[in-house]
Formats: sequence, C-alpha cells, structure tokens
Amino acid sequence: MKRVSKLDKEIGKRLKEERQRLGLSQTDLAKAIKVTFQQIQKYENGTNRIAAGNLYLLAKRLGTSIDVFFFNIETP
Repeated sequence: MKRVSKLDKEIGKRLKEERQRLGLSQTDLAKAIKVTFQQIQKYENGTNRIAAGNLYLLAKRLGTSIDVFFFNIETP
C-alpha cells in the first residue's frame, strides 16, 4: 500500500490554492496538461505524487514558478 507523504500533501495543497486563485476548474487544469480531472484531484489531495514533467506543465499553465510549490516547505 502506498503511503501519502506530508510533502505530497503540501504540494497538492499549494496546487489547489494556485488553481483556485486563477479561478480554474480541475477539468480546465487537467486538459491543459492532458490528464483527467480525477488525476488533478489526486494531486491536490496528495494521493498521487506529481511527476517532475507534470509539475513543470502545471506551473507553466498556472503562470507561476515551480518554486511556489516548494518555497518555505518543511521537509519530513
């Protein structure tokens, strides 16, 4: 069974905050990086880890730097 890490949860939380800040739906964001909205849900819940390539695409679509997902983060 896969464990959800605190880091994955925090990155997911930040993804959700950025998405909501722009007023994007999970479906809008999913289409932009060619995944399902369910996958975005899993990213935001920290259930699935975001691959580096997808993290880059998400940051690009959100108009931000990848740094926003890691800035001032406490590592487990």
